Amino acid sequence: MSTNTLRGLSTISFWAEDHAAAKKWYAELLGIEPYFERPGYAEFRIGDYQHELGLIDSRYAPAGSAASPGGAIVYWHVDDLAATYERLLSLGAKPYEAPTERGVGFVTASVVDPFGNILGIMYNRHYLEVLGIRES
Repeated sequence: MSTNTLRGLSTISFWAEDHAAAKKWYAELLGIEPYFERPGYAEFRIGDYQHELGLIDSRYAPAGSAASPGGAIVYWHVDDLAATYERLLSLGAKPYEAPTERGVGFVTASVVDPFGNILGIMYNRHYLEVLGIRES
């Protein structure tokens, strides 16, 4: 077993006041249905490592918590950042940060989904190196 405290992204959870609409929106974005559901919760497995995206009905938020963006942005690697960003906007997301080059092989962007969550996307050459894929 690794001695690292953090071993990698497991699940990111987003809150939504309209849980059914959020589930539908993310199913459209991802092109898949949730693989796991409970009342007020839906979970998708996505990406090369089957990371989990959970959608939680806001009424299940802990007492006194704010079920809204909290200052952290999780970035998901995408192969075509510009196309993914435009698709997110076409599905009703609002710009949060336009595509921005952060250095050679690193471009980020983020949107606010229709449910108030910040969704970050990134083209990341290190991600491709981990997969053993070389940029062309």
